[in-house]
Amino acid sequence: MDRKNLFTNKFMVIFFTMIASFLWGSAFPVLKISYQELGLGPDDVWEKVFFAGIRFFLAAVIVLISFMLKKYKPGLSKNNYKSLFILGIMQTSLQYFFFYNGLANTSGISAAILSSGGSFFVVILSHFVYHDDKIDIGKTIGLLTGFAGIVLVNFGSGFSLNFTFKGEGYLILSALISAIATIYAKKISGKINPVAVSAFQMLFGSLMLLTSGFIFSGFNLLSFTLTAFFLLIYSSFLSATAFAIWYTLLKYNKAGEISIYRFMIPIFGSFLSAVLIPGEKITLMSLIALALVAGGIWFVNSRKE
Repeated sequence: MDRKNLFTNKFMVIFFTMIASFLWGSAFPVLKISYQELGLGPDDVWEKVFFAGIRFFLAAVIVLISFMLKKYKPGLSKNNYKSLFILGIMQTSLQYFFFYNGLANTSGISAAILSSGGSFFVVILSHFVYHDDKIDIGKTIGLLTGFAGIVLVNFGSGFSLNFTFKGEGYLILSALISAIATIYAKKISGKINPVAVSAFQMLFGSLMLLTSGFIFSGFNLLSFTLTAFFLLIYSSFLSATAFAIWYTLLKYNKAGEISIYRFMIPIFGSFLSAVLIPGEKITLMSLIALALVAGGIWFVNSRKE
């Protein structure tokens, strides 16, 4: 089976997206625990940005090393580097500025559900960008179902609104930026090796995170415990692997079609958060919200025109 057939075979697409979804889902509890180990609170905005920069710089290095070991040549032009720099600013710098700081102000379960909004934004944007990926009645129902879940997760057990701009708002912004970056990545991944796309966008984005985080945090260095160090290595590995898989799938499939399988990200993220983060548990409200979001992601992409 050649590379194209491998990444367009339906069974293999499901298999690879499940791996990527599990890895991305595990990021929620891993980062929440990392904040505790590093002593980072909600107000330590730029320290978290610096931490994100370390993670994605290491992830980029991992991908580049594997790239060199396989003796691949990026073959990138000046315009390619420009495109990858733009993608890095969106996909890594901006998205994870909002994600890391939003996560610090919400529970891991809520963050996992809210971040799934990116899948719905991709479908909406695809409608305007691609002539063969339009929204139909079925997709509309799926979008409404998914967004209903996102709204519901912001309500407490007494149906009181639990929404802060620097918490839930940041995560929604992160999801929107991720969707825009996905469309842009789809555009450039057809011309560039997807592994190179993954590596260089993380490299450029991480350098922006490292620089801004170090400067605006007052040149503070993080103090790592052994647990925090191992969690950093794992989070770097998951980024390197998940992004490489995702960009490869984007190269050979429609953005809207492969997004169907990302419904597992909030499921993995929510249940792993409930298991690994002390004090977090899945309530009836969050379970209903999770079911709506996961069902919306599935339904919005399952209908073919």
